[in-house]
Amino acid sequence: MSIKAVLFDLDGTLLPMDQEAFTKMYFKLLAGWLAPKGYEPAKLVENIWAGTAAMVKNDGTCTNEDAFWKSFTSAYGPKALEDKAYLDEFYSADFLRTKEICGFSGAVREILDLLHATGKTLVLATNPIFPAVATENRMRWTGAVPEDFVLYTTYENCSACKPNPQYYRDIAQLIGVKPEECLMVGNDVQEDMVAQEIGMQVFLLTDCLINKKDRDISAYPQGGFNELKAYLETI
Repeated sequence: MSIKAVLFDLDGTLLPMDQEAFTKMYFKLLAGWLAPKGYEPAKLVENIWAGTAAMVKNDGTCTNEDAFWKSFTSAYGPKALEDKAYLDEFYSADFLRTKEICGFSGAVREILDLLHATGKTLVLATNPIFPAVATENRMRWTGAVPEDFVLYTTYENCSACKPNPQYYRDIAQLIGVKPEECLMVGNDVQEDMVAQEIGMQVFLLTDCLINKKDRDISAYPQGGFNELKAYLETI
């Protein structure tokens, strides 16, 4: 079956990065931003992780945004919602400093233009644990813009997370294609290659490979940006 839609992961895929270094800097900046509101750094990090876990475990009955804030307010009380707008501001302010530890590949723009020219539907299938403003800023660091994608997944518009296969089913349904008509490109074996379980084709980008469970990856089409471009030209 021919490929109609190409899904791209963001962090470590279109946006080269060391995930551990990014996370460390992100939490440091976030703790500093929220300190004036009285959030103790260690507890804040603990509760952000708890909120992230709540999104990953989301059973589809609410958005990931609601799942996160239900968890966060269970830790800090309903008054924490008064700080939501202030937290959102972070992603257009201090959060931008995380760009310093991210890489860049000119191949990204070239690949997106190639796919646009061939009429493919493009989706930014980044794990939807961030608000839209954070995702939009990170995608721009790659040379992409929101208009490149018919959909980019955020915590506001999703009710499942990677590695839940339902996340990929939801995307296929939202863009009106069959899973078999999709190609998922990502760098995380556990979170991105799981798309294969629902019938999607996959490509493993190995420049910033994440393989936490040390799985055999020999069966996946794989390689760096040059190999990805060559692979995309075949579809």
